[in-house]
Amino acid sequence: MAGCVSRVELSVSCRSLLDRDVGSRSDPLCVLLQDVGGGQWAELDRTERIKNCQDPEFCKKLVVDYYFEKVQKLKFGVYDIDNKSFDLNDDDYLGGIECTLGQVVSSSMFTRPLELKQGKPAGKGTITISAEEIKDTRVVCLEIEAQNLDKKDFLGKSDPFLEFYKQSDAGTWQLVYRSEVIKNNLNPCWRKFSVPLQTFCGGDFNKPIKVQLSEILFVVISNPISDVSYHVEFECIHPEKKQKKKSYKNSGIIRIKSCKIETEYSFLDYVMGGCQINFTVGVDFTGSNGDPRSPDSLHYISPDGINEYLIAIWSVGSVVQDYDTDKLFPAFGFGAQVPPSWQVSHEFALNFNPSNPYCQGIQGIVDAYRQILPQIRLYGPTNFSPIINHVARFAAHSAQQGTASQYFILLIITDGEITDLDQTRQAIVNASKLPMSVIIVGVGEADFKAMEFLDGDNGVLRSPAGEPAARDIVQFVPFRQFKNAPREALSQMVLAEVPKQLVSYYKWQGWAPVKPPEIKKM
Repeated sequence: MAGCVSRVELSVSCRSLLDRDVGSRSDPLCVLLQDVGGGQWAELDRTERIKNCQDPEFCKKLVVDYYFEKVQKLKFGVYDIDNKSFDLNDDDYLGGIECTLGQVVSSSMFTRPLELKQGKPAGKGTITISAEEIKDTRVVCLEIEAQNLDKKDFLGKSDPFLEFYKQSDAGTWQLVYRSEVIKNNLNPCWRKFSVPLQTFCGGDFNKPIKVQLSEILFVVISNPISDVSYHVEFECIHPEKKQKKKSYKNSGIIRIKSCKIETEYSFLDYVMGGCQINFTVGVDFTGSNGDPRSPDSLHYISPDGINEYLIAIWSVGSVVQDYDTDKLFPAFGFGAQVPPSWQVSHEFALNFNPSNPYCQGIQGIVDAYRQILPQIRLYGPTNFSPIINHVARFAAHSAQQGTASQYFILLIITDGEITDLDQTRQAIVNASKLPMSVIIVGVGEADFKAMEFLDGDNGVLRSPAGEPAARDIVQFVPFRQFKNAPREALSQMVLAEVPKQLVSYYKWQGWAPVKPPEIKKM
């Protein structure tokens, strides 16, 4: 399971709160609760109490761990506090809201009317929430070379590499970066590298850094980023040689060619900065799924109204929908004969409207899927490339704008019998240069070796001509692994890679968020 993407702090303010106190105004406090399942809510945090105020702007921030791949249901409750008890049950309730953390972080300002209970407004009261990521976004970028190193190998030259250590508060040294090895070279120049400033020195420019060269030579230096205006050189000292030889000078020089502090943006920076995530679904309607009227078919809708296709749509869509403002999702099928000509199509709109294939919300996709099933004939072959290329055209158009404003996620649900593997490899390699990710959910019990090959986790995916993918954009998950797991487990697995994929694309392009975060002075 992916670790926490980051922590966010929520700023809360209210307007026009109900007045519950006699002779004075309410004394409001806001509490934050998170859904922990089974109808239970757990308190995460609460603000301070503000006396005699119907339009409070709370100073205390509410802190919550943020996971893109989860639907995190939150409840904000505002209470009039008239005693010193921590328990809120004896305080007047001024109203609250329920929402998801995804809705909050994808809005610059999230404002909703307060309700005393569902459907009953709390007067004219409103609550406004804004989110900010807790982090230091800076990275240190270093370019380093060495000159005149001692020979270490008996028969040849040295194979030097660098290790950087920071000093902990306890005085111990902690490894923060190890370079690549350069073979047979006494004057090596290492690749430029970057390390988060927090990792490199805890954000403290004055903390000493130890540089160790090839496990033997080392030098303790002042932090190279404390003065980045000139090229800095340090002597490499071999402790044993220095002790044995009075004439010993050094075992070479380490030279810092360049040292820069840069800002590295996160997934939340892009989302909060205005990046929309566009969600498209592609459904496999090939004959290998089986006749939808038969209970053996993967498209058979059980008496409780679900099948593996529908569960996958709901699981992934319920997370992604919070990051798309218009909630209009294009949905396509492939591999079926469609009326009126009954030609096989590898890219038909689920709503049979090719000029407007958009469905209203995730429920709209589900409704279109259920309505189309009796109207088409499952056929074949199973071609992925047309629908990948379809979404890629939109992603390419967005990329031409040169801004981090649109990112595309394509969810393909399939029984795994892919026919156009070479064309799909080429489509994915092409798409890897665009702002998009492809999620493949494999349903049924088929052999998914081709899907695992496309995933590229075991090496870089290449086109038939040998061109490597610019970045890894495919995530494959077999549904059978999640048959007996909670429904949200599937979305957590398939979406865990998306934040990294989105950031890697915009970093590769060198694009900042549309509205970059304000840089706070340290």
